[in-house]
Amino acid sequence: MNLQDFQPNQDLTQAIADKMRDVLTLTGEDATRDGLRRTPERIGEAMQFLTKGYQEDPDAILQSALFEEDYRQMVVVKDIDFYSLCEHHLLPFFGKAHVAYIPNGKVTGLSKIARVVDVYARRFQIQERMTTQIKECIQRTLNPLGVMVVIEAEHLCMQMRGVQKQHSITTTSDFTGAFTRQETREEFLRLIRG
Repeated sequence: MNLQDFQPNQDLTQAIADKMRDVLTLTGEDATRDGLRRTPERIGEAMQFLTKGYQEDPDAILQSALFEEDYRQMVVVKDIDFYSLCEHHLLPFFGKAHVAYIPNGKVTGLSKIARVVDVYARRFQIQERMTTQIKECIQRTLNPLGVMVVIEAEHLCMQMRGVQKQHSITTTSDFTGAFTRQETREEFLRLIRG
């Protein structure tokens, strides 16, 4: 679902907006000045979009395009852009997810893999948990011979505040089944490095 298709809940928008006016005032701003007057409502709508993953079922997404297929080689969907909010500071982290699985009689639509990444990214997250959640969802729903997920991301909580290290990339990975074999992991890593 893209932003054009998203319909925020107006009651929730207003509830978030009321709290944001307090936050703006507590930081020393005048929440009624021209540039900020509609900001609380915009934040209310944005927060609903940025956290819409709580209202989506990633298992159902995969199951909506599940096909019997006798294919037992690696399926790789790489360079899936994502944007998430770090649960520690509510600042963005963003990057690319690379997902592979080895089917065991069933495949899913390729776009469904990208949608599963979005579902978990559109929640308050940490990169480590998101990596594991994507892997577990695919393993649970498709029951493949193995799954591997690698995520590479930049974290604004490291770049804008705290240690302030620009251009640092955090990489996480998790895997199951056939990917416990080093040669299988290495094949996946070669494929995503191109």
